[in-house]
Amino acid sequence: MLKTLKSDIDAVMERDPAARSRAEVFFLYSGFKAVRSHRKANWFFRHNFKFIARWISQRSRHKTGIEIHPGATIGKGLFIDHGMGVVIGETTVIGDNCTIYQNVTLGGTGKDVGKRHPTLGNNVLVGSGAKVLGPFKVGDNARIAAGAVVLSEVPANGTAVGVPARVVKVNGIRSETLDQIHVSDPVALALCNLEHKISLLQKEIDDLKNSQNKE
Repeated sequence: MLKTLKSDIDAVMERDPAARSRAEVFFLYSGFKAVRSHRKANWFFRHNFKFIARWISQRSRHKTGIEIHPGATIGKGLFIDHGMGVVIGETTVIGDNCTIYQNVTLGGTGKDVGKRHPTLGNNVLVGSGAKVLGPFKVGDNARIAAGAVVLSEVPANGTAVGVPARVVKVNGIRSETLDQIHVSDPVALALCNLEHKISLLQKEIDDLKNSQNKE
């Protein structure tokens, strides 16, 4: 555990230019405190001390604003930046050296049983406000844009943006079929279709009125 905690501190020092010292990270960083508490809570959870595990996790939530279920599996080097509002569900699995920003939810949809939450590979970055919902895999080195709502698998080295999220890049190459800027808006298309049908119906009504007036 000490080696893992050292990796967690090193991750903050490497990825946060505002971090001035390891002591500052250890004593003052809410994200590190939440991860440190989770590692203790997870030990109790795995050894079937569920009440103590939940007590530790809820105490950490009140202190940091970050809620991590003690059953979640978290690899080494997790950096939760700022952190307020982060929620990580029970069956979530997070690989090594991941970065998560504030207001991120790694949750479920309410439709699944058993494995209900996502699995993040290694070196995944999840932007602020993003929601990753469901028991699917986000591949190694993937990037989730701020505010994205991810409801299906993201391939390794992929970049997902939008609501619902679409993969717009893989290995740095933009996907032409999933261009977020020029992709068709399904709601706008449906409204245009309805407007066209209404126009046709109005024309038929007008024609009927005209024919009746002539009679």
